[in-house]
Amino acid sequence: MKAHPRVLTSFTKAADDSLKVFAGTVHTGLTGNPAFPNPTVPLPALEAAIHAFADALVAQAQGGPVATADKKNKRETLVRMLRRLASYVEDNCNDDLATLLSSGFTAASTSHVQAHLAAPFIIQLLNGNTGQLLVKLRKPIANAKCYELRYAAVGADGSAGPWQNGGLNSNSRALALNNLTPGTSYIVQVRAVGGSAGYSDWSDATSHMSL
Repeated sequence: MKAHPRVLTSFTKAADDSLKVFAGTVHTGLTGNPAFPNPTVPLPALEAAIHAFADALVAQAQGGPVATADKKNKRETLVRMLRRLASYVEDNCNDDLATLLSSGFTAASTSHVQAHLAAPFIIQLLNGNTGQLLVKLRKPIANAKCYELRYAAVGADGSAGPWQNGGLNSNSRALALNNLTPGTSYIVQVRAVGGSAGYSDWSDATSHMSL
C-alpha cells in the first residue's frame, strides 16, 4: 500500500524569521501550481499576512508591549493560514511526495531513522573565501551521515527570497556555502541526513553577510 505523505507542521514552532521565510516559500510553491488550483486560503491573503507579519517584526524591534502584542497576533494569523493550507496540500497531493513538496511545505518522513536525528544548532556563520560562508555547528549530530544546507538572500527591505539548495556536506566542523554574492546578507539553515531517507528538522535560521 502506498504511504500517505503528511506535511511536517514544525513551522508552528519556528523562530519568527524562519516562519516568515517559510511562509514565503509556501506562497511561491503554490502560486500557479496546477496540482493545487483552489487553495483554502487565497494566495493574495497569504501574501498580505506575510507582509503584515514582516512589518510587525520591524515594529517590534523598536520595542514596546503594544508592538510585541501586535507581532504575536500577526504571527498567529499567519500560522492559522499555513495550517489550513497544510491540510489542503495533504488532501490534494494524490499521495505523491513530489507533488506535496512542490507546494513549498516539507514532508514528515515515515523513516525510522529520521525520528532519531536531532536538529543541528548553528552557533556561528563566518566568512571564508570571497563569496563563501562557513557554517559552524554546536556539535555533530549522532547517526548523521552528512548535512544539507539551504539559504535565502535577504533584500534591502529585510525580506528574504526563496530558499536555495546549498548542497550536502560531510564536514560538520565547517559547512561551506559557496558562490554567494559579496555584500549580500543570507539566511541559512542546516539539517542532518542519515540513512537513505532520514532527515532531521531544519535548524533555526541564522543570518550573515557574504564578503
